[in-house]
Amino acid sequence: MQHRSRPTPKALGAGAALSLALALTLSAAPALAAPPGPGAERDPVPALVAGEGTAAPQLVTGLAEAAPGGAGEAARAHLAAHPDRYRIDPAQLTELAVERTAADRRTVRFQQYHGGIPVLGGQYLVRLVGDGAGQRVESAGGKYFTGLTAPTTAAVPAATLRRLALDSLTDQRARTAATAEDRGPVVLPGGAGRLAQHFTVRSTDPATGGPLVREVYVDATRGVVALAHDARSPYRAADAGTGAARGAAAAAAPTGPSGEPATGSAPDLLGRTVPVSIARQSDGSYRLVDLTRPATISTYDGTGRDYREFGRLPADALPVASPGPDFPAATGTSGATDAHVNAGTVYDFYRDRLGRDGLDGKGSPITSVVNVSNGGRPFPNASWDGQKMVYGNGDATHRQFAAALDVAGHEMTHGVIQHTADLEYSGQSGAMNEALADYFGNAIEVTARGIAMTDPGAALLGESLCLTGTPEACAGRRLDDRRTTVDDYLGAGLELDSGGVHLNSTIFGGALWDLRRTLDPLTADRLVYRALAEFLTPLDDFVDGRNAVLAAGRSLGLGRAELRTVAAAFDAHGIRAGWQSRVRTDSRPLLRGAMAPTGPAAGGGHWVMGSTSGPVGGAVPLYTGSTTAPSTPTRLSPEDERIHGWAATDGTSAAWLAIGLDDTGTWGTEVLTRSLSGGPVRSLFKSSAQSPVSVQVSGTDIAFVLTDGDTGRSRAMLSHDGAPPVELPLPEGHDLVPYTSSSLSLRNGLLGWLETWTTGESTVQAPTVYSIAAGRTTAQYPVSTANGAEAPFLDSPTLAGDRLLWTQTAPGHPGGGAIRSGALNGSGVGELLPAGSPLAPADLAITATDRAVTFQQRGDKPADGWSNAALPKLYQLPVTGGTPVRVSCNRGTQFHPAADQGNRVVWLDATTGGSDLVTRDRPAAAC
Repeated sequence: MQHRSRPTPKALGAGAALSLALALTLSAAPALAAPPGPGAERDPVPALVAGEGTAAPQLVTGLAEAAPGGAGEAARAHLAAHPDRYRIDPAQLTELAVERTAADRRTVRFQQYHGGIPVLGGQYLVRLVGDGAGQRVESAGGKYFTGLTAPTTAAVPAATLRRLALDSLTDQRARTAATAEDRGPVVLPGGAGRLAQHFTVRSTDPATGGPLVREVYVDATRGVVALAHDARSPYRAADAGTGAARGAAAAAAPTGPSGEPATGSAPDLLGRTVPVSIARQSDGSYRLVDLTRPATISTYDGTGRDYREFGRLPADALPVASPGPDFPAATGTSGATDAHVNAGTVYDFYRDRLGRDGLDGKGSPITSVVNVSNGGRPFPNASWDGQKMVYGNGDATHRQFAAALDVAGHEMTHGVIQHTADLEYSGQSGAMNEALADYFGNAIEVTARGIAMTDPGAALLGESLCLTGTPEACAGRRLDDRRTTVDDYLGAGLELDSGGVHLNSTIFGGALWDLRRTLDPLTADRLVYRALAEFLTPLDDFVDGRNAVLAAGRSLGLGRAELRTVAAAFDAHGIRAGWQSRVRTDSRPLLRGAMAPTGPAAGGGHWVMGSTSGPVGGAVPLYTGSTTAPSTPTRLSPEDERIHGWAATDGTSAAWLAIGLDDTGTWGTEVLTRSLSGGPVRSLFKSSAQSPVSVQVSGTDIAFVLTDGDTGRSRAMLSHDGAPPVELPLPEGHDLVPYTSSSLSLRNGLLGWLETWTTGESTVQAPTVYSIAAGRTTAQYPVSTANGAEAPFLDSPTLAGDRLLWTQTAPGHPGGGAIRSGALNGSGVGELLPAGSPLAPADLAITATDRAVTFQQRGDKPADGWSNAALPKLYQLPVTGGTPVRVSCNRGTQFHPAADQGNRVVWLDATTGGSDLVTRDRPAAAC
């Protein structure tokens, strides 16, 4: 439930995880309902919402068309009968589920496939009312992606795909202990689509010691990571996937032992004796197994063992036991009593109030594991792992996490969401996932406890976990915080909280809570549940969610006044089409909605970047445009299906990497170059075995770093005046430092790089200046590390003015990195920004002109939690040293800066919830 992640604002190289630039930003277009006539009142429910990037509509309401027969067959026949309306090929749809939300209502949920491979987020729903010959279609909609032509066979070897998934972890310490579970192929939507291999990567966060779980999608034809974001919970069961994996997850859940229903008692965490439904075993003992409900409820004690031991329950694991019906004190102190009772309360809420039989709607077993730790350390968290609830053992300020009914309701609602809309856990869809879990967790508690919606504490979540402080001060979230999109949306990149899934959840959750406060609570609960079960699909955003709730209200029979109340609740939280355009910024946009594999390059008044202006699938062309005046981006890359990016420019020409299948069907990486004014695209290097990175261009010189996949050796390659690239010599035993974000800098006939070698028992890293004309090193600044000691982290060699700049971070990364510099003649080292400075940069990339150096601040989580002010921002200072000042006062995450000329810098900005390429000519300074 609680957010426990930290940002990792590292610059990304070829094959590294994409940042917010490839977030799932699919959203609905504005409603296309016909305008009302003179004097008419506008209907708050749209009749039609067009899909974005697809010919299939997002939502069609107001239907009453006959559809006799079985639900699935009738729904499919309806879509096939209206090809011009839906633009859907029913042959590409596989029935996922038929959800019955009322006696005469069924929703058929289809999963889209392309060539037999599921399409991420591709779900379409048909809603049926009535029975038999009177059955009719009431509405339909979802996300169906037209125009997919992606290949269905991987061109990259399976071992390479797995390695790329592991390499998406940017911290070497996390990467060393990581595992990658292959979840199968998936087609990423958008344009022609993109074939990817889905991996769940698990490791331990080196900074916190907590779980680190990432969902990673590796492009299977190009060999780069197409998308990566945090998993929905601290860990996820092996077969708890999306779409077709739902049934497997439910079937894999343990059932616990059988027995005869019985009633006993047990102490709870507060020491109160409460009745519990239990099972009497054949040997006369009793277990925490509730057999009185259609869904068997079983509760296990993790006895303080590490949470990783419970990804799957061991085959011989048994629920909490007692020799008699009155369970001992340990049942309460472990949290088992509370978890067991709370699970029954949650089940009853969904069954009695909403007509749902258990988390999957089919009465499958409900399992809880309590009292788990993080490697023996406190674990103040809880999760739904795709099969069961897992509750941490708390810490000095929190009780066992099983204590709170709203936390139990929240986590179990994640199970309901998994088996209905299955909202993708990133960006706005992930924030809605959390918001819905918050809403129902809260609704379950206030209903069960008889708390009025007007009670000052009614909107709190997790407040009963607190051992110290007031409930208001230590509640995990509160749903009446009145946050809005325009004023409060946190523009976080995917590296932080999966794009703000917790940070932005109360914007949408607050709108839902306002509905419960202003409507009859039972009506509100049924309304929100119907939107979840019948209208929402995995990639929906906030505006899609608004439309889903309104459409659900119409189907429930809400009157015009009630529907206006629903619309007003969303309006009050700024959830309406086009809200992003109302967010204030002080930068000048160059490319809206940029979807980029890496950041931009800039120089000489121009920018260059690989980007698509849509979802994550398809080819990525390379574009260029002016940084000084409005211009239409011009395509530089050839018309092919590769990913083009990782570019450099000097303002006259560009050099970049192209990754994927070429026109001969051969996979590999190619170094390309072209004049910004047009002309032929020239190929400088091409290989399927060696990986070029850090391409640089200056005049007639183009350089890059080449790493041999077999030996791991890295060396600098140089193409001079159009000649084929040649390897630049290094002394025997010397190599370039691998795994840096920016390995090379080229300017005015000089190269800057990081060189490494061993001397005796010491390892040396040396920022180095190499003269192309002289053919030798002209300056070097060695940093030695005794054998066995952890080395400092050096990165981002950057030539600027008469200096070579680099970042240097101490072992363990305390306090952020320093920005250091050395004279080009080797005469001495200076420090532009000391390590540990409050504005210390992230421990990777800097970018500079002769006048100024720009960097992204470290962005550590403040003690009072994340805010827009605390998100990573860009700072700039003179190359001669001075006080860093803010580049821009934009409130969201600012990342991937590229220096242009003077003080001008371009960057990717997440302020408006997407990823915009923007620029400023000079720093904003004070904000």
